[in-house]
Amino acid sequence: MEVNANQLLCFSCLLFLMGCCSGGKILVFPEDGSHWVNMQIILKELHAHGHSLTVVRPSRSWYIQDNSPLYTLINVNLANAGDANPGLFEVLLERSLALRRMTPILRFFEEQKDVMTILKLFHGGALSIISTMLDDAALMEKLQDAKFDLMLTDPAFPAGVLLAHYLHLPMVYNVRWFNAGDAQMAVAPSTPSYVPMYNSLFSDKMNFLQRTENFLRYMVSLLQEQFVILPIYDELLKRHFPPGSDLLTMQRSADIWLMRVDFIFEYPRPSMPNIVYIGGFQCRPAKPIHSELEEFMQSSGDHGVVVMSLGVMVTALPKQITEAIAAAFAKLPQKVIWRYVGERPSTLGNNTLLLEWLPQNNLLGHPKTCAFVSHGGTNGIYEAIYHGIPVLFLPLLFDQFDNAIRLKTRGAARVLEVSTLTSEEFLEALKDVIKNQSYRSNIQKLSKLHRDQPLSPLDSAIFWIEYVIRHKGAQHLLSEGNRLPWYSYHNLDVLGFLLVIILTVICVPVYFVKCMCCMTGRKQKVE
Repeated sequence: MEVNANQLLCFSCLLFLMGCCSGGKILVFPEDGSHWVNMQIILKELHAHGHSLTVVRPSRSWYIQDNSPLYTLINVNLANAGDANPGLFEVLLERSLALRRMTPILRFFEEQKDVMTILKLFHGGALSIISTMLDDAALMEKLQDAKFDLMLTDPAFPAGVLLAHYLHLPMVYNVRWFNAGDAQMAVAPSTPSYVPMYNSLFSDKMNFLQRTENFLRYMVSLLQEQFVILPIYDELLKRHFPPGSDLLTMQRSADIWLMRVDFIFEYPRPSMPNIVYIGGFQCRPAKPIHSELEEFMQSSGDHGVVVMSLGVMVTALPKQITEAIAAAFAKLPQKVIWRYVGERPSTLGNNTLLLEWLPQNNLLGHPKTCAFVSHGGTNGIYEAIYHGIPVLFLPLLFDQFDNAIRLKTRGAARVLEVSTLTSEEFLEALKDVIKNQSYRSNIQKLSKLHRDQPLSPLDSAIFWIEYVIRHKGAQHLLSEGNRLPWYSYHNLDVLGFLLVIILTVICVPVYFVKCMCCMTGRKQKVE
């Protein structure tokens, strides 16, 4: 039987349409900044699998594109643009450097004040977005009529969580941080005796004083959640959700938690059936770089190249620190590629190339790269692990300090204090990272462990998203413990009940014997 070209074309189109029809309809509520960078990688893969994607973003979004072949956009126009903008991170950087110069006790209290301010700011922004959406009856009707299969969201701030519950959609999280700390603490047993809290700078091996501080940080995070975060959404819950609706219960009810964690980097701890670890899912083999950059890499000879990047949110450090780093780079025999935006440092050497943007993954995977200078962002860390490149950390904000400690304890990195950094200190540390083979050996061991998986982290993420679509949820994987009040979860009500029984069993006979003795005594006196 012969098949002509037209029949073959029609058959191909039919297969394409069938593939498109088998795809799910996914509503995506991402977070901006570096969170969007890794969410976009998942969206590209979902799009390649034939899924239809609709992305919700505020009109003031920093990085989420308003035009993309990957997704349809829902633009939320906010009456109040808010104070959260990229320039805010420069202010936070200055404050962070000032905190690092304080004594540990004063720093602890000042950090908590800053955390509360930041939580109010960003959760206030999330409230503004979701309030605007839920108050728009036409938009809500449009979303309900769309018949989405699931919500994919980053729950660092709960606007997507609230929208998913309003629309009664199954939820999949692309998650690392949650409310006031580590997301896994919300759904899995995480005792602070060996699970370090956010910004503690501890490993999982803590002495007594460290465990005391870690416990205090744990208690503070619970108080921040109860008295800073949850009250922000009280009025919204009363207006748009049934009586008794609880934000924490909503947040913990996600079907699948795609946790951006790999235990070759994170510290081992208890898990749950609906937690899927996808740390390093954004990593991929290096692709060829453009000819001019390749020529620069090759010009390094046997010395190699140092790559430096401070992520997408902070483009440059204060001038004094920048000059110190540039002067140190100038004394290296290696070539340097530095992602840098701003005034050119006066101490910059001829061996250093400044770029406003660089192909970080491809450079870290280049055979000439010998070291990576990083702020400690999770995406960059996993790319360094994937490609086996030792790291010199200059942590600046948020979880970057904890991230740096984790890789340092693995013997694959050094960490410097940016607030007091000198050119000599930076140069000594960078030379150590380049020349001391233990750093390279340790991170290459981590690289082998990270790559040795039956399914790649990205493929695992896509499988579980499609699993939720196929089965219309995965509530059978959720623990009933997440629905219990805290006193029932810790069996405090049971202990109280048993204590009452024990006291009753002890006290009633004692009281009866005492009464009998008193009656016998009175009877003897009468006689």
